Amino acid sequence: MADPKREELQVKAKKAILVSVISPSNHIDKDQALDELKGLVETAGVEVVGTLVQNRENPHPATCLGKGKLAQLKGMVDQVDAEIIIFDNNLSPSQGRNIEEETGTVIVDRSELILDIFATHAKTYEAKLQVELAQLLYFRPRLKRLWTHLERIEGGVGAGRGPGEKQLETDRRLLDRRVAELKRKLSEVERRRERTVSHRFQHLTVSLVGYTNAGKSTLMNALTGADVYIADKLFATLDTRTRRWELPHWGEILLSDTVGFVRDLPHHLVASFKSTLEEARQADLLLHVVDASNPEAEQHIKTVYKVLDEIGIDYENAILVFNKTDKVEDRSKLDVLRLKYSNAISVSAISGEGLDRLSQAVIDRLASGYVIIEVDTPVGNGKLLSELEDHSLILSREYSNDDSRVTLHARIARRFLPMLKISEDTVLRVQGEEQVVPQDLVPEETVHEV
Repeated sequence: MADPKREELQVKAKKAILVSVISPSNHIDKDQALDELKGLVETAGVEVVGTLVQNRENPHPATCLGKGKLAQLKGMVDQVDAEIIIFDNNLSPSQGRNIEEETGTVIVDRSELILDIFATHAKTYEAKLQVELAQLLYFRPRLKRLWTHLERIEGGVGAGRGPGEKQLETDRRLLDRRVAELKRKLSEVERRRERTVSHRFQHLTVSLVGYTNAGKSTLMNALTGADVYIADKLFATLDTRTRRWELPHWGEILLSDTVGFVRDLPHHLVASFKSTLEEARQADLLLHVVDASNPEAEQHIKTVYKVLDEIGIDYENAILVFNKTDKVEDRSKLDVLRLKYSNAISVSAISGEGLDRLSQAVIDRLASGYVIIEVDTPVGNGKLLSELEDHSLILSREYSNDDSRVTLHARIARRFLPMLKISEDTVLRVQGEEQVVPQDLVPEETVHEV
């Protein structure tokens, strides 16, 4: 589905010119405008042979760049013998086609580059399905541009369609059929993941989220002793990994590491990776990890909040974690961040500094959403016992002398208390509180303070 120059989507080992059109209202330093794109292309294995940045309030509707900058770009291509031009902007199909025709060089925009990196890093069945779906949805409106080497061989009014246009129609039908198949397979995977995650009530769950390369995997290794893959490059982690984390004086919880985010993450990719982020959606608590040494740390925080909002995850249920404090050169910038986000925890996953404070903050937050209950009920009360097994962590179980009653001590989320069906022959006591369960669900005489 491509001309000879675009037979492979991969941009690896290509000589590239990096281009960005930035609005003055974004307050992005022109010298730093391409820093993140350079990180992305480095991850993709691209050799950068030139850069071009234009300050422009709005990208040109036809070519993104203005006429003068486009001519300059064309001259640069000839001068450095570039094989590919990579834009830090997301281009429309017509913009990409026009720039490609003007420069005679393959054009890749930000979304295509990120999709290429994801395709390279996808290892599991689910990740491969997600990336392929995102790629097909991205390339569908661009098929005509990819088929420019197949021209009409018949001309004139009513002359009929040539092989190129027929091939386009065939490709669209095949692509749409494959998209439907991928969506069906992903839907099955998502249902399985939801069932798996929803049945983890025996363990509290905490998920790591954050901008890519914020050090989430390193932090996970430091907290759990796990041997999770670490690399100093963007999108080193695509698949969710879950490990056991032993919290002092609390017990074992599950800690999950998720895919990192970047600004302007392709919409199709966000939609495709919703199932991967099911761990974060179902988590009892989020740890939002931020690279405190990055000059754009505050912008990264806003980007993560935006993506979480897009996929329907409540970012209010998060502890902000400033990581890589050992790499901060200007401590005053870290002080400004701490002042603005006073509840954040500062740590270094490499040196271990602040990890004890982070563990305590997690315990405090988890404890605030949970209570210890004592339930005394007949052993035949299967419905209530089943609910407790599903929605709480059973701490102890004691039977009466005649084995007719059982007393359970359990840790349960406050939100599940109103769901428990308490009968008149059952006594429920809540540790440290006179009353938590609504009276219309629990008879007054059955609620006592421990």
